[in-house]
Amino acid sequence: MAKKQFKAESKRLLDLMINSIYTHKEIFLREIISNASDAIDKLCYVSLTDDGVGLGRSDFRIRVKVDEEEGTITVSDNGIGMSKEDMESNLGVIARSGSLKFKSELSEEDAEKADIDIIGQFGVGFYSAFMVSDKVTVISRAYGADTACKWESSGADGYTVTECEKEGLGTDIIMHLKADSEEEKYSQYLDSFRLKELVKKYSDYVRWPIVMDIEGYEKRETGEMDENGQPKTEYIEVWKEETVNSMIPIWQRAKSEVSDEDCKNFYKEKFHDAEEPLAVIRINAEGAVSYKAMLFIPAKAPFDYYSRDYQPGLQLYSSGVVIMDKCADLLSDCFRFVRGIVDSQDLSLNISREMLQHDRQLKVIASNIEKKIKSELKKLLTNNAEAYEKFWKAFGTQIKYGIVSDYGMKKDMLKDLLAYPVSGEEKFISLEEYAKKMPEGQKYIYYAAAENVARASKLPQTEQVLEAGYSLLYMTEDVDEFVVQLLGEYEGKKFCNVSSDDLGLETDLQKADTQRLEDENREMLDFFKESLGDEVVDVRLSHKLKSFPVCITTEGEITLEVERYFRSLPGANTENLKARKVLELNGSHSAFEALKKVWSEDKEKSAKLIKILLCQAKLVADIPLDDPAEYTELVCGLF
Repeated sequence: MAKKQFKAESKRLLDLMINSIYTHKEIFLREIISNASDAIDKLCYVSLTDDGVGLGRSDFRIRVKVDEEEGTITVSDNGIGMSKEDMESNLGVIARSGSLKFKSELSEEDAEKADIDIIGQFGVGFYSAFMVSDKVTVISRAYGADTACKWESSGADGYTVTECEKEGLGTDIIMHLKADSEEEKYSQYLDSFRLKELVKKYSDYVRWPIVMDIEGYEKRETGEMDENGQPKTEYIEVWKEETVNSMIPIWQRAKSEVSDEDCKNFYKEKFHDAEEPLAVIRINAEGAVSYKAMLFIPAKAPFDYYSRDYQPGLQLYSSGVVIMDKCADLLSDCFRFVRGIVDSQDLSLNISREMLQHDRQLKVIASNIEKKIKSELKKLLTNNAEAYEKFWKAFGTQIKYGIVSDYGMKKDMLKDLLAYPVSGEEKFISLEEYAKKMPEGQKYIYYAAAENVARASKLPQTEQVLEAGYSLLYMTEDVDEFVVQLLGEYEGKKFCNVSSDDLGLETDLQKADTQRLEDENREMLDFFKESLGDEVVDVRLSHKLKSFPVCITTEGEITLEVERYFRSLPGANTENLKARKVLELNGSHSAFEALKKVWSEDKEKSAKLIKILLCQAKLVADIPLDDPAEYTELVCGLF
């Protein structure tokens, strides 16, 4: 029979379909199975009004078969089938979709009544078969027809349509795979386990059973006896038909049918995590964009979470078919740790169904998801402190960076999720809880910053706050100082860094007494400042110190923590990013009295002593010494 040309404007269009539209060649199986599912949906709809179909919902299925010797993959369905005219119209004309036409003629009421879900809409998915095949044969018998037709093509050169025999309704699509090349190993698709993997990945939730013959082994007796008189056994290769897809997604089922335990087990299997998630979020949204989602808050971060290799995103489905494995646009960066699935039929998919034509729907879904995640985390914080602390240790840094990124655009949404270790208690506490527990008269939210809680709790400046009966938050990450500076306050209470801010705990009388003592020792303090040079901007008497003889505080916006952060950046020029350090002396400490005595008798020795005290203050504040050897010599010189 004469070969017919495709009824398209140019053969280049088919070449485009084959080589340019799809990102991954493995997507071909998803497209062919989706077409088979649509064909069954159409016949299922017909069966509602025509008893002659002779098939019930339980009879429909899609079969995937491999023939290694012939090098073919066959996908068969017992759906509506195609006549010769259908083949000419749908397979001979690129980008004409019979499914789209069927769907457009079907009312929503009829579609709901029939419980069908047409996937196709562009009329190009079939041609994805040519990405892996050098010849495609379609044998189909349409519902109501006595004979079948065979469509055959090797690509852009055209196709033939002939009559043939076929038992039963439906369509067989036979793909003869290309020979392996250096770039592509097409023979991988002749492995039944590889095909099963692709079905699970892309078509696991197609509503009809997808069956395959899967290789296995059975233990059988050989008919012989061993030396002990026991029957000998051997394992033989067997092939068993299996339904390889799940069909009904767990997130599509009613909450009454699926327990939290079921959801957690699904998470562990789906996302390969041995540990249960801390929370499950189920969403069934209807409106401008309708969708269902099942989201999970993991209990721990993946090993590569804070690396560049980590890819955030939710799995995006449409009509049971995976569209994107990781759709990052569905998650705010502050919640990039969330795992889960979103399924919507309202998405404007592009021709390859691997991305969207525009992102308006995604923005609507993402905005709603963000609110749901925030609400679930807040609930976890309020009702399950132990679980929230586990979450915070794993992902608290992400929340903090979410506050400071984009100039604090999300700070108001995220601030209620912040949690910190608190003095006097072995637990984390939220800012809300801290504010509620503040005694009457407490002006500030006090915090101490260091590389860990142990260091922060031993800072000399903490003593005055604790002595006043106030609690301290311990902040142990570089980003904490940026978070505090960006927030400025919480519930009307300003943050106060014990190492840099005025604690506001002295009475006017105490301040006057400190000032008097400073005035009396002005000449000595000026001498010490001059002796220390550029290392400090001032030496003064402290009103913060109690038992410690000395400490370092700062003036201005750059704190010790901010300086430490910039100093940790590789190659960073920190000359203009140094904190303005102040050395504060405890005027009530015996060390100060001894220092005064030495200064009056031996100025040179007192200059060495003040350098020793500065080094000690730096060590307590976790500031590296510029010259440890000099410090050692100064200390040894005291003996």
